[in-house]
Amino acid sequence: MIRFRLAAALALAALALPSLPRASEPFQLVSAAQVERMMKAKDVKVYDVNIDELWERYHLPGAVHVGNRPLDTLLPTDKATRLVFYCSGPK
Repeated sequence: MIRFRLAAALALAALALPSLPRASEPFQLVSAAQVERMMKAKDVKVYDVNIDELWERYHLPGAVHVGNRPLDTLLPTDKATRLVFYCSGPK
C-alpha cells in the first residue's frame, strides 16, 4: 500500500512539473580537435566549468568561465548557437 501511495505521489508530482524544452539535437561528445576546429570557425560558444584555480591555469583561449554565475546569464541569445562545456573531470 505504501509503494502504491509513493508511486501515485511521484506520478502526480511529475505532472505538476513544467515541461522542459528538448534539445533540437542530441548531446554528443566531441574531441579536442573538433572543438579546436569549431573555435577557429567561430561557430561555437565554449564554456569552462572548472574551479577558479584550474580556469586560471588551463582554460582554452576564448572560453567563458562559468564559475558561480547563473548559466542562463552566460548563454547566447541565438538558440541555434552550438555550445561546448568542458572540465578537467572529477577531482
